[in-house]
Amino acid sequence: MVMGKDEIGQHTVQQYNEDLENLHRSVLGMGQLVLAQLDDGIAALASGDKERATRVVRRDVDVNTLEVHLDKECQRILVRRQPAAGDLRLIFAVIKTVTDLERIGDQVGHVARAVLESDLSSPNRPHAALAHLADMVRTNCASAMDSFARLDAAMALEVVQADAEVNREYQGSMRQLLTYIMEDPRITSSALQLAWTARALERIGDHAKNIAEYVIYMVHGEDVRHISEEERRQRLASEAPSARG
Repeated sequence: MVMGKDEIGQHTVQQYNEDLENLHRSVLGMGQLVLAQLDDGIAALASGDKERATRVVRRDVDVNTLEVHLDKECQRILVRRQPAAGDLRLIFAVIKTVTDLERIGDQVGHVARAVLESDLSSPNRPHAALAHLADMVRTNCASAMDSFARLDAAMALEVVQADAEVNREYQGSMRQLLTYIMEDPRITSSALQLAWTARALERIGDHAKNIAEYVIYMVHGEDVRHISEEERRQRLASEAPSARG
């Protein structure tokens, strides 16, 4: 059964409607906070701004606090409302999305700590190897949250497919960093630090993909995490719009 955004909050019990709508909005608010953290982490990486990186690390507690709050809210709704069908999928998807948002926050923290631990006097050239990767990951995270906001499975599918390109870019970044080391061994330390940072960015992309997959599950009731791209397309194409069951 296909679930659309307009179906959130279509219950005869008004408080239940408000609970679900508030839950949806709260996840989007957490997503905005995490995206802001990601923007600051990427900017700090590009500029070597340790003050900005410090703010990213300090604000991670805000992300963690939201995760705890939303987990409790989901538990409360599960106990009081005993949701079924589309509503149950929504709550399960929220629980998983919140977890992935928190993990994105953790990985952004790794990026910020790498900036704090880096030698600002070292050559800056290796940072360019991560610029495109960071942009791609940021775009996928924003699109994943946009698909969650709209309950747009088609947009979510695009994020899932785009993750393959993120993985290729990550591999390319690693090869480029290795080339820099071979050309100038003096930058080995900073390049290796960036290699760990590249890994953190790639993991952020994985979490964005996870969120997009939860959106597809929420809308279509299909778990597409471990199937081929072709099978995924076939399953979603076979879903005809219908009332939520």
